[in-house]
Amino acid sequence: MRVLVIGSGAREHALCVALRADPAVDSLVCAPGNAGTDTVAEAKPVDVSDPNAIADLAVAAAVDLVVIGPELPLVVGAADAVRAKGIACFGPSASAARLEGSKDFAKAVMASAAVPTAESRTCGGTADIAAALDLFGPPYVVKDDGLAAGKGVVVTPDRGLAEAHAESVVGTGRTVVVEEFLAGPEVSLFAVTDGVTIVPLLPAQDFKRIGDGDTGPNTGGMGAYCPLPWLPRGFVDDVVARVLRPTVEEMAGRGTPYAGLLYAGLVLTAVGIRVIEFNARFGDPETQVVLALLDSPLAGLLYAAATGTLDEHPPLRWTGKSAVTVVVAADGYPGSPRTGDEVRGSRGEGILHAGTRRGADGQVLVVGGRVLSVTATGSDLAVARASAYQRVSTVDFAGMRFRTDIAAAAVRGDVTASG
Repeated sequence: MRVLVIGSGAREHALCVALRADPAVDSLVCAPGNAGTDTVAEAKPVDVSDPNAIADLAVAAAVDLVVIGPELPLVVGAADAVRAKGIACFGPSASAARLEGSKDFAKAVMASAAVPTAESRTCGGTADIAAALDLFGPPYVVKDDGLAAGKGVVVTPDRGLAEAHAESVVGTGRTVVVEEFLAGPEVSLFAVTDGVTIVPLLPAQDFKRIGDGDTGPNTGGMGAYCPLPWLPRGFVDDVVARVLRPTVEEMAGRGTPYAGLLYAGLVLTAVGIRVIEFNARFGDPETQVVLALLDSPLAGLLYAAATGTLDEHPPLRWTGKSAVTVVVAADGYPGSPRTGDEVRGSRGEGILHAGTRRGADGQVLVVGGRVLSVTATGSDLAVARASAYQRVSTVDFAGMRFRTDIAAAAVRGDVTASG
């Protein structure tokens, strides 16, 4: 099988590593890729915001399967363009990807499907914003309705900060979603689906805030771990029954069948599961830990979803281990990151690249905010965590920053399903 992966982050590096390990994959291309993916896949340039360019590359590379990593190409219709060329594509159509592209649309789908989620109001002006903030009270939750690379959400007890974020979004002509705050531990659950059959993967937890102790602004994610030993028995089955299946069936009923990766961001509140958001693709950095534990070949799973044959795929196998990933970011992230510095120690097992590129002399340079996802597995979370941080200690570049508490609470047993 010839496979093309679209994207340039650590998620795509993790996908490439897993696909390269699949005996069925004899050719692997990653476009545009980074300084890590080029060690496991052939690099090709492409504009990920141009669906036709992606489809043309798939034709030129004569691939059997395209796997789209980031949300932007999905929302603008890359999967539709690839399928129009007669090539299998893992990723939802543009109409289905609205589940991530518009939080207001996702709320409407959940309401129709009776999926449990936070109460919310969609606001387009100052008066609407003030009324919604009054209704829900602090802590205030304000979300950019559109794509914001994981940084469009503000959760704060400060009314002024909440208003400022909301006004900054509506000032650009977009709407915001203001919703009630949901208290409890968060869980990310991925499911592979062909629009009918649903295959859940292992639940994971990520860390959005930049600083230890969940302090500072939201980021695209500073680390993750998997599995979650504190989850209640039957959790995954419950989410499939109450969240994933009703959503997939609702999308089909709307004439926009959902095929690809459906990511449910969840909170375990005192009154049960609530959906924070849906994403239309593998999450980053959760993908790095989930795929590290997958023992089944990845290409066959994704191809089955892309071709409507997921019901024929054998049950997934898992290693039974634990995995932890620590994101190493550039100074200034999530604002304006410092770039151009050389990354030393960027090769080695479990070191997945994101914001990197090759310099003129082949050296690895920082070109983005999240630079590396340093990942390790172990017999339990404590072993995996220690190994991940040991690998972090081998990496060095000017201004590098990372959280020191990824999975620490879970190792101590401080995380429970009741919050």
